[in-house]
Order: sequence, then structure tokens, then C-alpha cells
Amino acid sequence: MNTPEHQPLVGIFWMLITGFCFVAVTALVKHVGGGVPAAEAAFIRYFLGLVFLIPMIPEMLRTRLTGRAVALFSLRGGFHTIAVMMWFFAMTQISIAEVTSMSYLSPVYVTIGAAIFLGERFAARRILAIVAALIGVLIILRPGFRELSLGHFAQLLATLGFAGSFLVAKRLTFEFSATMVVAMLSVTVTIGLAPFAIAVWVPPTLSQLGWLFLVAAFATAGHYTMSRALAAAPITATQPVTFLQLVWAVTLGALVFGEPVDGFVVLGGVIIMAAVGFIAWREAMIRRRSARAIPAHPTQI
Repeated sequence: MNTPEHQPLVGIFWMLITGFCFVAVTALVKHVGGGVPAAEAAFIRYFLGLVFLIPMIPEMLRTRLTGRAVALFSLRGGFHTIAVMMWFFAMTQISIAEVTSMSYLSPVYVTIGAAIFLGERFAARRILAIVAALIGVLIILRPGFRELSLGHFAQLLATLGFAGSFLVAKRLTFEFSATMVVAMLSVTVTIGLAPFAIAVWVPPTLSQLGWLFLVAAFATAGHYTMSRALAAAPITATQPVTFLQLVWAVTLGALVFGEPVDGFVVLGGVIIMAAVGFIAWREAMIRRRSARAIPAHPTQI
């Protein structure tokens, strides 16, 4: 049986497709704008996306879920519910480039979370990389030099939520198929978003429903391909591919939505990407040394 370390090219391919899907999601959400409240738009996106679960129903019914598995799926759903609402709101308040640049904090949060909750060591180089990433965020936000909007704070919270979801998802891919991981995310987040959507409900137009259905289609595909990438290769192999999204985001914002190219945002994003790339490289080196020192075992813990 292939382990994640045995299929890096497959993982990179799936993560590249994931990037294209999420860039499409970004463009569509930006197009819908603030016409629909963020919580409602997020709920509609997930509710409409449930149609894509129909082919997955047989596998869902065959899969036996323990109490621990239900808890993990629910935990991921909770992280993702908050993150999605904050992200939808941020997209209506700040530029695509800002949202994308700040989203690269997720791997930094993942690294911190792995140290706190999984007991991984915090080496000096890793700490320096995290500090560099935080400097990149300060360059993007420039507190004290410009007025920060609620969108900036929402995106910071969204990135934290997505990091939590990512950590749980990686664990789930060792125990369940990509199909099951995506299906349970759709179900738990739809349930989680429902009360927030009801609280701010505004009747959507047919056009808005159509655009949000496309968001659901691309997002569901993106989560599926991301799960395939995580199952095929370690994070250190797939994470660098996501850096291309900053290039696409800046280009998309400038050409399609007329957003000015902010040099500080690009510089901050590049610094964050360099920090994340260094963390990924260090993780790869540690993994290789461990592989030489410890015999491979077919069971994933």
C-alpha cells in the first residue's frame, strides 16, 4: 500500500488543481459581493453543495463512525464554520491580494498548533521563520500607517480557523477516504452555518443563487482534490504549490476587479511565502533523517 511519502508528484498535481478551484471560488465570491450577508452566502454555498454528496451516499452509509471519529469530524466542522463565515465577510471588505496573502499564515498556524497540541519540537529556525511570517503580516496590514477594516481582522480569524480544519483533516485522511472527509465536512459545516444564516436571512435573487451554486461546485471540487493531495503526499511536498495562488490573486484582482497592485501587500506576501517555504523545507529534512534512523512501518498512527 502506498504511503503519502511514496507519491509526491501525485500530491503536487492534486494540490495544483486545488489552487485553480479555490481561485475560481475567490473570483465568484468577490463577484457576488455584499449583496448577501456573509453567513447566509456561506450557508447557501454549502447547502447547494450537498447535491454533490449524492454519489457519495453509498460510501457514507457503508462507513462505520466511532464516537471518536464523529468528534473529529465535528471539530473540523466547527473550525471550518467560523473560518468560512469570516472569509466570506473578508472578501467583501478587502482586496483579493490581501485575503490571499494573509491566507498563507495558515501553515504557520499549523506549525504552532503541531508544537502545542502534537508535542512537536519548536526549533530555533522554525521560530525565526514564524517571526518572519509575522513581520510579513505587519507589512501587509501596516497598523498605525493606515486604517484597518473589520475585513482584515476577519481574515486573520479565518486563517486561524482554516489551520485548525487543516490539522484535523490531515489526521482524518489516515483513517478515511477523501470522499468521506469531503462529505462529512459539507454536512457538518452546513449544519453549523444554519443558525447564523437564519439570524441574518435576506431573500437571495436567482442570479445570486446561480453564482453561489458555482462557488459550491468549485469549492467542493477543491476540498476533494486537497484531500487527495494530503492522502498522496506529505504537507511539505504539496504546500509550496499553493504559493502560485498569490500570483493568480494579484493578477485577477487587477485585471478583473480593478484593484490596485499594492507593493506592500505583495512584499508581505512574499515574506510569508518564504517563511512557509523554509518551514516546509526544514520539515522535509527532519522527515528524511527520521526515515534513515527509524525503520519504515506500514501503519500510520
